[in-house]
Amino acid sequence: MASAWLLPEHIADVLPSQARRIEELRRELLDMARSYGCELVMPPLLEHLDSLLSGTGHALDLQTFKLVDQLSGRSLGLRADTTPQVARIDAHLLNRAGVTRLCYCGPVLHTRPAGLHSTREPLQFGIEIYGHGGLEADLEVQELALDAVQRAGLKHTTLDLGDARLVRGVLGEVVLSAAAMDELVSALATKDSAALGALSQTLPLGVRQGLQQLLSLYGGIEVLSLARQQLPAHPLITAALDDLQWLSAHLLQTHPETRLGFDLADLTGYAYYSGVRFALYAEGSSDAVLRGGRYDEVGAVFGRRRPAVGFSLDLKALEALSPPTPLRAAVKAPWSEAAGLRAAVRALRAAGETVVCVLPGHEHEGDEFDCDRELAQIDTQWVLRAL
Repeated sequence: MASAWLLPEHIADVLPSQARRIEELRRELLDMARSYGCELVMPPLLEHLDSLLSGTGHALDLQTFKLVDQLSGRSLGLRADTTPQVARIDAHLLNRAGVTRLCYCGPVLHTRPAGLHSTREPLQFGIEIYGHGGLEADLEVQELALDAVQRAGLKHTTLDLGDARLVRGVLGEVVLSAAAMDELVSALATKDSAALGALSQTLPLGVRQGLQQLLSLYGGIEVLSLARQQLPAHPLITAALDDLQWLSAHLLQTHPETRLGFDLADLTGYAYYSGVRFALYAEGSSDAVLRGGRYDEVGAVFGRRRPAVGFSLDLKALEALSPPTPLRAAVKAPWSEAAGLRAAVRALRAAGETVVCVLPGHEHEGDEFDCDRELAQIDTQWVLRAL
């Protein structure tokens, strides 16, 4: 019999030191989002399954915990991603005609971990902009993403850019089944030229050549010029490359410390994204810190096909990559029934100070605070003095 205190695999308690840093990050990022004009929403953790999974695809279905509502008998799901819920809020509850900027931060649950050391309970922070189809919204979201990792103290970051329209442009009029498309995208992602050749052998010559060209189109900004020369002439390809060129020029101006990379064969989330997509990598992690892009079809299942662009990240993973932060300064106070001392403690807390009262018998214990001052009685007054 397993010990009662053991948690399920890839589920863990967050202990004081880590919890403090995660909460500091959460507040920092929500304040940052507000400075851009984002409004905070708090969708429920639990929803009817048909609403939660509407239009999200097979992958999210497999990641979703399911249960039966004891009140209605209907199937419920524990959210594995917050974006569909925010799309529902934009479409049905807010129902605005213009631009809406929304942000959120809350736990999501996954049936399986994303990686060997990943949690099945990420703390997902995200930002969505609805109602503007122009590149201005894409740029704003990417700058928000870069600002977020800068606020977390991450350095030596790389923003990897791509576009879901590229493979659609290469395929042109060719229509593949969902299964065939999945295999094709997998071969492109793994740079498997032999597998790609076998999967595309029945396709027109121009399509086969275009797919093979995608495999080598990764690197710096020069990749965009090479892509114009090597990929077939198609309106979707031209539009995608023009958009990537425009965005990269602006990002290099505002965030020169960030390296820009391009991998035009990386089609992560191709079934979800409708245009430019991006992933941000940081030193010390082989996995993306955050992912985002344009997904104009996300609200269609809710009756509103509104332009949409955004990104999300796991605050737990972000905290793990962030440099340590100093403990919060605090005041140490003795415990006493003396009315003067208790009044002084209340006054300091009301002024925003952290006051740690040392309970009897625990005078030498450490804590999560840097007690750099103490309350001491001098004559009949309780005053602050440095430690």
